[in-house]
Amino acid sequence: METAYFAGGCFWGVQHYFDQMPGVVSTEAGYMGGHVSHPTYEQVCTHTTGHAETVKIEFDSKQVSYETLVRQFFRMHNPTQRNRQGSDVGDNYRSAIFYNSRQQKQIAKVVIDELNTTNFNGKIVTELAEAGDWWSAEAYHQKYAERTGQGMCHIAYAPIENS
Repeated sequence: METAYFAGGCFWGVQHYFDQMPGVVSTEAGYMGGHVSHPTYEQVCTHTTGHAETVKIEFDSKQVSYETLVRQFFRMHNPTQRNRQGSDVGDNYRSAIFYNSRQQKQIAKVVIDELNTTNFNGKIVTELAEAGDWWSAEAYHQKYAERTGQGMCHIAYAPIENS
């Protein structure tokens, strides 16, 4: 198993999207990229902790590659919007890839560079940063879209593509 971390706006829709992907074993909503230990949702929403709503993905690299996860991440949100996705605004909704290794960083950078020349005209603002401390979100955030049928926020359904 390998782990990947993606922040693409509200974590409810991002988690639900990745849960549909073959090879994804588990997902968890949480917080990364900030400077406060054990942040709560209420703290993160004050925009003073520096955390992004992030989804932790455990995946079987024999079934799905990290590159495929990165490409799907860029299909599900608008990586040219700084600190927002749809109607959600603030640094906690920023686009970010938190990598665990030099290999993950390299793969993400190659995909970003490619998409900047082919799809986004050099406008991708996705943060590419080393993974730091992971903080699980509160229980009521976990699998929210699956449990309630709501909360897809800015995520429009797009069929999963293999790459």
